[in-house]
Amino acid sequence: MKTRNLIFYVIPLLFSVTSCGNSEGPAKKAYFTLWNENVSTSLTTLKNFVNDVTDEKSKNFIPVEDRIATFDMDGTFVGELYPTYFEYNLLEYRVFDDPSYKDKAPASVKEAAQTIRDYARGVITEFPKGFDMTHANAAAEAYSGMSVKDFDKFVKDYAKKDANGFKNMTYGESFYKPMLEVFDYLKDYGFTSYVVSGSDRYICRALTESIGIEPNHVIGMDVELKSSKQGDADGVDYTMGSDEYLVRTNKLIIKNLKTNKVKQISQEIGKVPVLSFGNSSGDSAMHNYCKSNDKYRSEVFMLIADDEVRDHANLVETAKRKAAWEEAKYNIISMKDDFKTIYGDGVEKTDFHFDD
Repeated sequence: MKTRNLIFYVIPLLFSVTSCGNSEGPAKKAYFTLWNENVSTSLTTLKNFVNDVTDEKSKNFIPVEDRIATFDMDGTFVGELYPTYFEYNLLEYRVFDDPSYKDKAPASVKEAAQTIRDYARGVITEFPKGFDMTHANAAAEAYSGMSVKDFDKFVKDYAKKDANGFKNMTYGESFYKPMLEVFDYLKDYGFTSYVVSGSDRYICRALTESIGIEPNHVIGMDVELKSSKQGDADGVDYTMGSDEYLVRTNKLIIKNLKTNKVKQISQEIGKVPVLSFGNSSGDSAMHNYCKSNDKYRSEVFMLIADDEVRDHANLVETAKRKAAWEEAKYNIISMKDDFKTIYGDGVEKTDFHFDD
């Protein structure tokens, strides 16, 4: 697969609660130029919510320090249909194409990577039940022994590759550009945004660094780390030296899906969000946690991939999700109806292609 320099669509996201404390909001600014603003009911709901809770005269006013927004990553503001999740594609590459590893992968890791390959090529139409955990454990094993620094480079190098199923876009450029405008808007109104993803925390950090998301605002799947010279010693008994560095191990700590997302939000943020954005059943618990906020008004949003012209939509699955989200009373963001563009000018959907 051809590679080229990674050019990210960068917008000035600082993700800082210090950016806005003015109840009147920021100066008048055109935020949603990439949305069909006049027809998007979800966007109207979001703007009405923000205007309400940032107005000091409103009974629903939320102080800046409590304006917490949580975002899933894959399928919420980063593409996931090329032909599957970025981290799944990455594991397939690691096992079958990475010259430093492809002849060393254990059988269990090869089996997981083969399942991903079979799904991508249509040999199977869905992943086996529980495959998210199968993949998580295989990924922990596949990257074990890599330093945190080397893994970051590995992810970013893969992100430079052309995204399968698209023309004029790399994996690292595959942000839903209208959703980046949401980040920008919330930042200016004093919200602090966190990425809460089922993907590996360090993958998320590598992918979102270019859009200004601070690494301490990323929550994801975790594996245990250890010092490069630690060996089998427990961390409580071992003192890391100044010449050492952190490496990944094959021990999975947590797969950050469903209720695990809520647990991690509570542990790492310590506050119940007032806004939540997602796209799948793995985000429902996080949304329900947000809706349970008994101190402040809250809103939750589910994005549906219903555009088969500009993206690789599964309309049957999308229809099921939409019905479920409507029943749960989540606000629905439609790629087809709400977005003027998805990935930006010049990006075109193509058929999937495979080199093997």
